[in-house]
Amino acid sequence: MSRGFVKEEDQEEAPFIPARSVLPPGEINYVTPIGYDNLKKEKEELDNSIVNLELEEGKERRHTLAILNGKLNLLNDRISSARILDPKAQAKNEIRFGALISFKFLTGDQKGSVKEFQIVGVDEANIKENKIAFVAPLAKALTGKKVDEKTEVFMAGKMQELEILSIKY
Repeated sequence: MSRGFVKEEDQEEAPFIPARSVLPPGEINYVTPIGYDNLKKEKEELDNSIVNLELEEGKERRHTLAILNGKLNLLNDRISSARILDPKAQAKNEIRFGALISFKFLTGDQKGSVKEFQIVGVDEANIKENKIAFVAPLAKALTGKKVDEKTEVFMAGKMQELEILSIKY
């Protein structure tokens, strides 16, 4: 039947399924063991939501179910492509995936201030928790560096010099 013969209130909009964090093409989906566990918990929660929704009735049910299934498909892709890297297995004397890094700004507006963050997978990244993705420019600039080394990174619209103060795993 043509869509022209369907009542307006029966027409559904295509569901909007929010994208997951960006993993650049060709990048390996590295995750920490904690990050992998979080992905599995998220999958379990989505599965439970879908099961509960399938038991309900109502107009919004199909639309919500489509969104949840779309999210589940994206999540399953991330889980199946995940490569777990244990931070404890990394070289302790240089910055690698999973490192908790402390550094000082040597130039720029934040000169003299000290920051600390952990390099994690794209799904784990959360700036409020001081976790940045391994694909972030700052993480890439610091990877491979050692304590007391200096490096430059383009941040806040300008090149800034940083000094690594500590590396922990």
